[in-house]
Amino acid sequence: MDWGKLKTIFIIAFLILDIYLLTQLLNKQEVNKLEVKADVSLEENLNNDGIDYSGLPNDQVKDQYMSANTKSFSEKEVENLKDQSVTIVDDSIIYSELRHPILVEEDFDIQEIEQLVKSSVLYGEQYVFGHYDEEAGTITFYQKYKDKILFKNRSAHIVFYMDNDRKIESYEQTMLETFEPISEKEEVLPAIRAVKAVYRNRLLQPDSDIVQAELGYYTVVNMEATQVLTPTWHIVAEHNGEQESMLVNAFEGQVIEGNSEEDKTVMME
Repeated sequence: MDWGKLKTIFIIAFLILDIYLLTQLLNKQEVNKLEVKADVSLEENLNNDGIDYSGLPNDQVKDQYMSANTKSFSEKEVENLKDQSVTIVDDSIIYSELRHPILVEEDFDIQEIEQLVKSSVLYGEQYVFGHYDEEAGTITFYQKYKDKILFKNRSAHIVFYMDNDRKIESYEQTMLETFEPISEKEEVLPAIRAVKAVYRNRLLQPDSDIVQAELGYYTVVNMEATQVLTPTWHIVAEHNGEQESMLVNAFEGQVIEGNSEEDKTVMME
């Protein structure tokens, strides 16, 4: 064996490898520079459009994908619900008609409905206010997991239905259970990246204020009995007294398309 030739071949191979790795590093640095420039440009555009995002959280947060199962309700669970006529549909939906409808004033305090949820709905303490749709006559609450809301999840909500006289006459309830992590924790994108994503998609009007940036979960895989949830930023922008809700995948930075009418309903605190 000609060790001299073999040594030369190894030297050339390592040299080619070094050149390749150096090229990759330079390309990555260039991409990073472009991303930084793009971020600076976006921030300038946000400022030029009068969009106030000064109240955004800037903590570094780690989170993970979760799985959860659809809860099956039992007759025993609902038998103690008072002053209601309760029906369980497909084991997973509670439909209840109130024997004494509750009047909702036009300037009602959401805390009154929160008290109704806690006192008259199963596991009511696990739900928080989501949105109020005056035109549809609905008030929606979403389930939370460890203080994080399951945004716009039809399998984890309570919807109150009002009649034409603004009286709550019925509600439906769904719920998830058995939450389990299915990935390692990793850093989520900061809230400012979520704001830039909605701005890039032309979802922010000039002279808007970002009044809320909250991290929760949104369903990315929905099977009959199980869901996969991803960390998601909930961004609320206010313009001319009206608030608009938007969701952004906190790992990938993609804006999540939703029901535009629901997104534009007035959010209440």
